[in-house]
Amino acid sequence: MGLCAATLLTFASPAHAQLSVDVTDETASNLKIAVPALPTNQSVGTPAGTTEELGRKIAEVIASDLKGSGLFDPSGPSGLRVPSMAEVTAPAYESWGGYEALVQGFVRSAGGANDITVGCYLYDVALKSELTRKGFIVAPADWRRAAHKCADAIYARLSGESPFFDSRIAYIAETGPKDARVKRLAIMDSDGANHRFITNGQSLALSPRFSPDYGSILYVSYIGRRVRIFVYDIGTGKQRLVTESSNPTFAPRWSPDGRNILFSMAIAGNTDIYRVTATGGTPVRLTTSPGIDVGGSYSPDGTKIVFESDRSGTQQVYVMNADGSNQQRISRGGGRYATPEWSPRGDLIAFTKISGDFKIAVMTPAGDNERILTNGWQDEAPTWSPNGRVLQFFRTTPGRDGMSQVWQVDLTGVNERRIPTPLNGSDPAWGPLLP
Repeated sequence: MGLCAATLLTFASPAHAQLSVDVTDETASNLKIAVPALPTNQSVGTPAGTTEELGRKIAEVIASDLKGSGLFDPSGPSGLRVPSMAEVTAPAYESWGGYEALVQGFVRSAGGANDITVGCYLYDVALKSELTRKGFIVAPADWRRAAHKCADAIYARLSGESPFFDSRIAYIAETGPKDARVKRLAIMDSDGANHRFITNGQSLALSPRFSPDYGSILYVSYIGRRVRIFVYDIGTGKQRLVTESSNPTFAPRWSPDGRNILFSMAIAGNTDIYRVTATGGTPVRLTTSPGIDVGGSYSPDGTKIVFESDRSGTQQVYVMNADGSNQQRISRGGGRYATPEWSPRGDLIAFTKISGDFKIAVMTPAGDNERILTNGWQDEAPTWSPNGRVLQFFRTTPGRDGMSQVWQVDLTGVNERRIPTPLNGSDPAWGPLLP
């Protein structure tokens, strides 16, 4: 899938129907949606398959996205009849009894390597009315991008929330025994598709994070005794050094404006949080307390930083101003707290709760309303979806080898699923919505 944005076609769309779902209601029944294959006016060959084949593939991805959100109960495209082109804008509602919503659309192409046009329509079956419509022009190879954008439009219209399907995940792909793991930086779509490796495994890669503009990935590389923080440019494939040290260095994080990078470094047994400009330079030390201060995740407005520290005797969550002043503990429950990550909405902080097992949890920036979302043996390192309503994390299985996989859960704690990866995976980092 290319990095260029899909072209959005502007279609007039009515907005008077009331069909919707509540993302906070864990007891609500999932909305039943029919997702038949998208028809084409003429089956034309493209480098990614015929337009007829793409119509079915796009519908499959839309249905998979909607199901993965945990809010919808989609059917199709298998087992559903393919609507005619005429039905795309004039649905035969009587054919879709038993469904509350209907997704239809089309795929058109002039053939060859030319762009394809994908139309996407959402209908309220009971009220026989159109809810939204979108159109996208993409290269044939980017057909999945159009499918994710269609699913995003449906999700946004029915939930009232911002979309998140058209985004990517960076993570660490792992192979080999526990005491000699090969760790490679990799990226993939939010559903695990279009996977590719960024590093070759000759050096240890850790802690990836997408830049706010999605143009690059920040990560830590261990080569021998030297620890380096690199910024990898996704468009050019080139990387540049930000800082390096012989001291243990980890957990780099971008500032919201992309100008600064936080990281943790251990010197003479004391670990503190530092800030350095994204272009490099002399790091500025932000914490000075004895003990281990780790992490650092900016609030969306860039004015505050949440981090973990054991200065009280156990790992807890603290918040400070962006310049390091006014450091205050916010965690108040039992057990230990690690890997805090501020929501892009600013309303919650996700973290790893350690109390016997490791679990993913959230609380407010004031430390209130703590909620456990997962119940695995070792779930850790949450990362937020672009809309701040879903979290990915990695789950390690019990046993001598302790293999890890990438998982996902929404804020209800009910809708949990594994994200498929070709190798074992850890430390996922969810990027912003693609431009």
